[in-house]
Amino acid sequence: MAVDAGRSDAPDTKINVEAEDREAEEEKEDPLVKAKREQEELEQALEAARDVNPNDDPAMKAFYADMKEVDRENQVNRVLGAFKLNPYEMLGLRFDAPDEDISRMYRKVSLAVHPDKCSHPRAKDAFEIIGHAQKELQDPEKKQRLDFVLQQVKDSVISDWKKAAKDDPASQLAVAVDGLEAVVQKWLATDEFHDAWKMKARDVLAKTEWRRRKMAKRLEEETERAKEESKKRKEEIKQARDEEKKWETTRDDRVGNWRDFMKKKKKKSRGGSAVLGGLKPPKSKIAK
Repeated sequence: MAVDAGRSDAPDTKINVEAEDREAEEEKEDPLVKAKREQEELEQALEAARDVNPNDDPAMKAFYADMKEVDRENQVNRVLGAFKLNPYEMLGLRFDAPDEDISRMYRKVSLAVHPDKCSHPRAKDAFEIIGHAQKELQDPEKKQRLDFVLQQVKDSVISDWKKAAKDDPASQLAVAVDGLEAVVQKWLATDEFHDAWKMKARDVLAKTEWRRRKMAKRLEEETERAKEESKKRKEEIKQARDEEKKWETTRDDRVGNWRDFMKKKKKKSRGGSAVLGGLKPPKSKIAK
């Protein structure tokens, strides 16, 4: 009997050990990988919930409503945490998405985060963010500039991958079998490539925006300085004109004062020898 009991305990012990091993592995798991895995599990659950008719069971109906609300809140959090300089990221699109995907994704996300349908406290903010993203991508000039930058970043990412692939035996083997172009195209369809593209695009767009803001600030400072100089110059011109006008206004008074002064001099010089200017020469000491 003891042998039988030992045999019956062995499977339970094995299960416990396996569970502990899984827990230890989960603790060591990268937080980003874990978050991505949990998100995928949630999406799978949501997909499964959508296949269920919520009218079959009141409990299932409530569960379905809860899952939809969780999906809406996740969308709001994703939009709020998206990189705000890239409209593609705000809408949750690949950077090479065609125009029809942009319109379709906007409709999908806007319905999910609409303040009238989502109870998230910042649903309105998320709705405004995706509205701004939609407008940016609907503007042909802005979209063309953004796509140009993203294409330059994409070419840079591909170039970096090719350099790294030269030292990777697996990549070299794949190139030897399928050819470089086929391997590159296969890699471009992976999440690894798009993540690398996304991270480098963030860096480039952030630096570009920083330079733009610095240039705008410098231009604003130069404009203000030019305004101050122009204002100062106008004040100097006005002051000079006022002084000239005052000088012209008092001209007759100055001339009249001079004439009166000369008349007084002439009166004083009468009775003596008239000399030029109405002034008498000094008396000589010898004459005394």
